[in-house]
Amino acid sequence: MTDTDQHSSATDPALLDALREHVQGGLPTTIADLSALVRLPSVSWSAFDPAHVQASAEAVADLARSTGVFADDAVRIVRSAVEGETATAQADGRELGQPAVLAVRPARNGKPTVMLYAHHDVQPQGDDALWETPPFEPTLRGDRLYGRGASDDKAGVMTHVAALRALHAQFGDDLDLGVVLFVEGEEEFGSRSFRTFLREQKEHLAADVIVVADSDNWSAEVPSITVSLRGNVTFRASLTTLEHASHSGMFGGAAPDAMIPMVRLLASLHDDAGSVAVEGLTAYDAEVPERTDAELAADAALLPGVQPVGTGPVLSRMWFQPSITVTGMDVPSVANASNTLLPTVAARVSVRVAPGQSATDAYAAVERHLRAHVPFGAQLEITEVDTGDGFLVDTAGWAVQEARTAMHEGWGNPAVEQGIGGSIPFVSDLAAEFPEAQILVTGVEDPDTRAHSPNESQHLGVLHRAIASEAILLARLTTRA
Repeated sequence: MTDTDQHSSATDPALLDALREHVQGGLPTTIADLSALVRLPSVSWSAFDPAHVQASAEAVADLARSTGVFADDAVRIVRSAVEGETATAQADGRELGQPAVLAVRPARNGKPTVMLYAHHDVQPQGDDALWETPPFEPTLRGDRLYGRGASDDKAGVMTHVAALRALHAQFGDDLDLGVVLFVEGEEEFGSRSFRTFLREQKEHLAADVIVVADSDNWSAEVPSITVSLRGNVTFRASLTTLEHASHSGMFGGAAPDAMIPMVRLLASLHDDAGSVAVEGLTAYDAEVPERTDAELAADAALLPGVQPVGTGPVLSRMWFQPSITVTGMDVPSVANASNTLLPTVAARVSVRVAPGQSATDAYAAVERHLRAHVPFGAQLEITEVDTGDGFLVDTAGWAVQEARTAMHEGWGNPAVEQGIGGSIPFVSDLAAEFPEAQILVTGVEDPDTRAHSPNESQHLGVLHRAIASEAILLARLTTRA
C-alpha cells in the first residue's frame, strides 16, 4: 500500500478555518474528558469488576449528550446477549455482554448517515511494576498522555465526541447529516455480544459510511487509512502422555513426558527461517512500502544480535503473511519445578490469518497440521477455539476519497494506505451485516503508543490532528450533494 494524493475537491477555506478553530478551542476540554475516562478501569474481561465498565459506559453516554448532536432520549446504554443467546432468553439468566453506548440522529433532506465506532473497554494493566506511572492515573509527560486506554481506545471515543462537538458548533441544530455513535464495551474481550447487538439494533445502525477509530498511523506526523486487516484464530492445545506424573529419574529416557511432544509439535509450526510451515495457510499478494530489517529491529525492540524471522519484504510478513505465536503455556514454573515427568502440557496458540483467507479455513489447516504431527502417539485435545475473519477495504469508493482529503487537510500530510498485522474481527461482521456501507478504518495510535503494553500513551498532537480530520470529514459529508 502506498501514499496517495488522490482526493476529491478541497474543503471550502472558510469552513476549514472555522472547523480548525472549533477543534483547537475544544482541545483542553477534550484532554480533560479523556483523562476522566482513563481513570475508570473499564477492563471487560470476566475476572474483573463489571461495575467499572458500567461506569465507563455511563460516562460515555454523558459525553454523547454533551455533543449537542443527539436528543437526550436518543442516547442509550445497551447490553445484548452473548453470541448464541437471544434477547428473550435474558429473563432466564443467560449471560449478557458488557454495556455499549448507542446514540442516533436520523438523516434529513437526503443526506448520508455515518456510523462512528470506538470502544470504551480496555486491556488489563498487567504488572504494575512495569508502569512508570500508575496505569489508571492519567499522566502528562511531554506531548504524551500516559495511562491504560489513553489511546486504545478511549482516544478513539474522544475523537468522535470532539469531532461531533465541532460539527455542532459549526452547523447547530440545522445539521442534516445522519449520525450513529456506537461505542462498544467488550472489544478487548472478544466482542462476544457484538453479532447479537448488530442483529438487534440493525435498524438503528444502518449507515452509508462507517468510521472505525481503532487503528494506528504511519507516524506521529503522517496519518494512515487502514485498508487490510489479518484475521485471527486462537485456541488451547493440550498434549497428554501419562495418567499421572512419575519420577524423572526412574522413568526418564523411556516414558515420554508431555513436554517432549509439545515442544516438538510447536516447533513444527515454523521452518528454519521462522516462516509458518502449515500447509493450507495462504498469503496475500500486494505491494508494500519499504521497511528495512534495521527499522524493524528498532520498532520491535529486538535485542542486539537477534535476527528477524520469515522471508520476503518486512511489511509483507507483518501485513499479508500468516503468523503463529505461542502466547502462553501451562507448565510448572522454574521455582516450583520438581524432578517429575509431566503428564499433560497445554499451550495457548494465536494464528494471524492473511487477508483473503477465511478464519474457518485457516483453523482447519492448522488443526490438520497439528493432528498429523503429534509425536509419540500423545493425545491431543484442542479447545476454546475462537475465529475472526480479516478484511480488505475497497479503496475505490467515494468515502475513501473524502477521507483522503480530510486527512490531508487535518494533518498537513497525505495519508498512507497501510495494512495492519493485527486483527479487528468485528469489521468483517460489520461488512457482512451492512454490505452496502463503505468502511473507513482510522485511528489515533502511532508507533510509540504501546497499546496493550505497560506505559501505553496517547500523543496529543496526533489526537488533535485526528479530531480535526474527522470533523472535516463529517462536514464534507454534511455538505455533500
